[in-house]
Amino acid sequence: MNILNDPATKRLSPEARRQQILDAAIDYFAEAGFAVQTRELTRRIGVSQPLLYRYFPSKAALIEEVLEAVFLKQQSPNWLNDLRDRSMPIKARLMAFYGSYVESTYDERWLRIYFFAALANFDFNGRYVKGIVEDKILKTVCAELRHSLLSADQIKKMPKKIHAREIELAWMLQSNLFYGMVRKHILNAAADIPEPTRLSDAVDLFISGAQATYPTLLVKSVTAAN
Repeated sequence: MNILNDPATKRLSPEARRQQILDAAIDYFAEAGFAVQTRELTRRIGVSQPLLYRYFPSKAALIEEVLEAVFLKQQSPNWLNDLRDRSMPIKARLMAFYGSYVESTYDERWLRIYFFAALANFDFNGRYVKGIVEDKILKTVCAELRHSLLSADQIKKMPKKIHAREIELAWMLQSNLFYGMVRKHILNAAADIPEPTRLSDAVDLFISGAQATYPTLLVKSVTAAN
């Protein structure tokens, strides 16, 4: 994307121009990674270095904005509310949530940015995994599994804090769906079945495993408490 070759650029507001530069930088970093020099970045997206630094004071600041735009700003505030809607069966909620989440998140650009950021040893990936995936998504999944698979008396016997084993169990579904998109967008080895079918199978296996695992979690929690 060469911004200077776009006639409409001259009529943009500063906010719109900043967003245009950010979008172009996301595309370029997704293609080339984060090790590129600023000179090459500005040449590729079609702006001067002084113009780039007018909107982003440094390459590090630009990268931070890129990561926030890719990893955080596409999150829908309604996803977790839908996951907590206990008027629906747990499978329907997981299907609805992960159907939206995977489609909106794990596209080729997101995955490439994610891997390039990890290879560059940025701490953003770790913050995303802990702050978004584990603390928000997986702990919500675990809480809803407790409600769906255990009785009210059983839930009272468990500590309020989500057990590490519960989180690891939830990671199995998250990782399954993540790697499915890696196969599709990065490895060009997509499953030869429709995505909704793959999602349904993954959720069924996850719930079956949870049904077998949660009673043992309950026993361990009660034993530890005594």
